[in-house]
Amino acid sequence: MKPVPLILLTGFEPFGGEVINPSWEAVKNLDGELICRHRIKAIKLPCVFHDALSQLTEAIEYHQPALVLCVGQASGRSELTLERIGINIDDARIADNRGQQPIDEPVIAEGPAAYFATLPIKAMVRDLREAGIPAAVSNTAGTFVCNHVLYGMLHQLSQTPECRGGFLHIPLAPEQASRLPGTPSMALETVIHGLRLMLATAVTTATDIHESAGLTH
Repeated sequence: MKPVPLILLTGFEPFGGEVINPSWEAVKNLDGELICRHRIKAIKLPCVFHDALSQLTEAIEYHQPALVLCVGQASGRSELTLERIGINIDDARIADNRGQQPIDEPVIAEGPAAYFATLPIKAMVRDLREAGIPAAVSNTAGTFVCNHVLYGMLHQLSQTPECRGGFLHIPLAPEQASRLPGTPSMALETVIHGLRLMLATAVTTATDIHESAGLTH
């Protein structure tokens, strides 16, 4: 019997003094689900430079997924934002969970300047918006652990084009934003619903659409 193709879905542990990270809170709810005949495997990554990428690399090699979507939180964003590009730089504003704070260091020595996500990000945004979920394409994943993981993952997948990958930033959870007046948030149930929609789009869309889908702010 042909094995069921797998979607590798990742979230992060809390960082920056938070007690939760909504990326993992959302992702773990989809572990084991079937979406368009693809089984979801959810894993939690440490918010630590190099360790996060090492664990992701090992998971990709072990599970041989058809698709990888990494998820992280982004304070200040009000939409589900699919990242277009990962850049080859670590430039941390704060320390990671192990106290590391790399400044102007490459993610991969001698690697190219950038990689583009290989998921149909604009089609995914379209379908989220049609479902009434705020969504957009983002042109920067920052220079912290999220970008580190995105760039490193795409570097790995450049050798295995049959597997596509990308990164999603989500808003803070309401309980996080309540301590930061004026900071946008998104309910966990909305994020989970959005993940199901975009993963279905990703596995059924071979060629991305050509239309504007950028951030509205």
